[in-house]
This record gives sequence, structure tokens and C-alpha cells, in this order.
Amino acid sequence: MVKINEKILDFNLDAFYQEQIKKIKLSDYKGKWLILFFYPADFTFVCPTELEELAENYNEIKKLG
Repeated sequence: MVKINEKILDFNLDAFYQEQIKKIKLSDYKGKWLILFFYPADFTFVCPTELEELAENYNEIKKLG
């Protein structure tokens, strides 16, 4: 498990960004703030609560840069 302030290896993944699925690399965001949000599966207890909370705070997070 990765801990706060622990460095991790670069990785590639598919991300939903600006209404599209695109390939990104962790290194694309070097020197920038990045939120990675993972959840176990759709229709689990995590899906509605944490995703809704993240969506509700999106504009505030975006203002932080």
C-alpha cells in the first residue's frame, strides 16, 4: 500500500477527462497537483457516497489549482 509522501513508480491508465476516455501517465502530472480516486466496483457502498462528495467539492478543489 502506498502511504502519504511515498514515491511510486510511473504507471499508465485510462482516464475519463473532458468527456473522453484518454490514456494518461502519472509522469504527465509531475510537479502538479493530482487526485487519484479508486473505488472497488460500481453499485457498492463506496460508489454513491465518495463519488458524490468528490463531485460536490470539484469547484473548490479546482480553485486550489
